[in-house]
Amino acid sequence: MGRHIQGVKVKGMKITIKQSDFDRMYEHALSQRPDEACGLIAGHESEDGIRSIDKIYILTNTDHTNEHFTIDPREQLMAVKDMRSLGIVPLGNWHSHPETPSRPSEEDKRLANDSRASYLILSLEHEDEPVLNAFHIEGAQDSRTVRKEELIIVEG
Repeated sequence: MGRHIQGVKVKGMKITIKQSDFDRMYEHALSQRPDEACGLIAGHESEDGIRSIDKIYILTNTDHTNEHFTIDPREQLMAVKDMRSLGIVPLGNWHSHPETPSRPSEEDKRLANDSRASYLILSLEHEDEPVLNAFHIEGAQDSRTVRKEELIIVEG
C-alpha cells in the first residue's frame, strides 16, 4: 500500500507492527475523519527490549473530536480481557491526527500517564501519504520528555 512508517533509532526503543495492522489502522482512521481514531496495541516484549505488536484494537473515541481522544472504557476493559486470554500484554495506544503531523501534541503529552507505554500516532495530514510514528513519553507533568521509537513494519 505504499504507506510511510518513519522512525529514528533510540537505543532500546524498537517496536514492530504488521503491515496488515497498519492498513487496518489507516482505513479506520480515514473512516473516522474529521475525528481522531484511537485504539490500543498489545503484544510482547523480548529480553532485548524489542516490542512486537501482535494485535491492535480499534476502539471508539467517545470525544468525537479532531483535537483529542478518549477511549471508550467498556471497550478498553474488553480489550484488556482479550489480551489476558491471548497471553499478550498492553504495549500502549494509537491514535490518528486527521490534520496535523505525526508527533505528540501538547494535549498528547499532558495525557501520557504511562511511562512504559508506546504511543503510536498516525498522521492523515496528507491522506495519500499517511505517516505513522511511535513515541515514548515520560517525566513530570510540566517537563515531559518525548523520544521517538524505531518503528519497523513487518509482513503479515
